[in-house]
Amino acid sequence: MLKKERQAYILRQVSLHNSVLSADLSAEIQVSEDTIRRDLNELAEEGKVIKVHGGALSKSFNSFYLRSDVFHGEQKKIIGQKAISLLKDGMFVLSGGGTTVIETARMLPETLLATFLTGSIPAAYEYAQHPNSEVIFIGDKISKKSQIAVGGEAISKIKSVKADICIMGINAMDIENGITDNDWDVVILKKAMLEASNLKVVLSISEKLNSVQRIKICGLNQIDILITELDKDDPILAPYRDSGITIL
Repeated sequence: MLKKERQAYILRQVSLHNSVLSADLSAEIQVSEDTIRRDLNELAEEGKVIKVHGGALSKSFNSFYLRSDVFHGEQKKIIGQKAISLLKDGMFVLSGGGTTVIETARMLPETLLATFLTGSIPAAYEYAQHPNSEVIFIGDKISKKSQIAVGGEAISKIKSVKADICIMGINAMDIENGITDNDWDVVILKKAMLEASNLKVVLSISEKLNSVQRIKICGLNQIDILITELDKDDPILAPYRDSGITIL
């Protein structure tokens, strides 16, 4: 693979998953980690990614509320509109972070009277703009990779509530492995979020389906609803529907 092709692939993965690990890219592209590090350094110098130890982060995600050029922004707005149809007055909504969740927060109807609990800085910022709903920020150590509170205190606070609904963005999902991620702290947080909620809703652009990352969050049997930008009867979604998940 030529350098230009390699770096285009890296940028695609960063945009899709918000973060990448050098070791994973090395295995996928079948080049040395030194080559990947050089690529990431060049991309960072060009202002296309944020270089961190062991990988890189998406610039779009890490300055999200200042930007409009969100990866697959139109598809995420479609997902957001579907998710909003599930929200009712009086609900306690446990919310993760990520660009799809944040797009949903931006589109909430002004009349909605709900309480949003989140440890995501960008999501809390968007919920705070809402005129009638309340926001409870779940604080702890902030993960620079995901801009979300992680750690024991955050987990303890989540376990102390019973939310009506959990709205969670994901990084990867497939039939065999369920929902997976590459950030251990975020995985533990999302496990707690699912356990603390009655209705468990996953938001994902279709490009993240049929992909897998290193650490398992849960099996498909722990998810109630999957929302993508696709029509609910799209053939791509058939295996997930057959597994018992409601598709919106």
